[in-house]
Amino acid sequence: MTLPPVWLFDLDNTLHNASPHIFPHINRSMTAYLERHLSLSREEANALRMHYWRRYGATLLGLMRHHGTDPRHFLRETHRFDRLHEMMVFDRALRGMLRQLPGRRFVFSNAPRQYALAALDIMGVHDLFEDVIGIEDLDYHPKPGIRAYRRLLSSRRLNPARCIMLEDSAVNLRTAKRLGMRTVLVGRGLRTPAYVDLKLASILDLRRRLGSLLA
Repeated sequence: MTLPPVWLFDLDNTLHNASPHIFPHINRSMTAYLERHLSLSREEANALRMHYWRRYGATLLGLMRHHGTDPRHFLRETHRFDRLHEMMVFDRALRGMLRQLPGRRFVFSNAPRQYALAALDIMGVHDLFEDVIGIEDLDYHPKPGIRAYRRLLSSRRLNPARCIMLEDSAVNLRTAKRLGMRTVLVGRGLRTPAYVDLKLASILDLRRRLGSLLA
């Protein structure tokens, strides 16, 4: 790769570990939202939340398509964190690793922008990214739908051949590979599909694998 690369980082479970505290909180908030606004039992609301997430890649998209849900209201109500700093699980070596990467750096997330910015601030890495792309910037079309990627590429004038996408979700990397990006799967115990160029147990392993990725 002769020109400097463009790094596209997912946020949750890629740059930090959202599984212990943040994802359970968001899941409970989304279930409660469906209970309240669709007059469902907790069991029905939880089942519908999961159904839309599996079918569309984001519960929000199913709610918008089938119930006319206002995305701004939904995101505001389901991403309230009184003490986000106490819920964040991340490695403080992250900043040093990111600073060593050549090229441009972006966050590309299905999460709302305000939450993404808050998480990056807590990790102390916000200033290392050129821009943060949240679900609002994608017209509420989440990954892995190809519209999200095309929106990102066109709005930031990015060449997919220069992009390296890092994700904990293999299905999101499949779309990236179709568009000509290099793909990095982050996480332990994950199956490695053929469209993944590199697999890392932790995002911090990126530093020692740079040579093979940029060769």
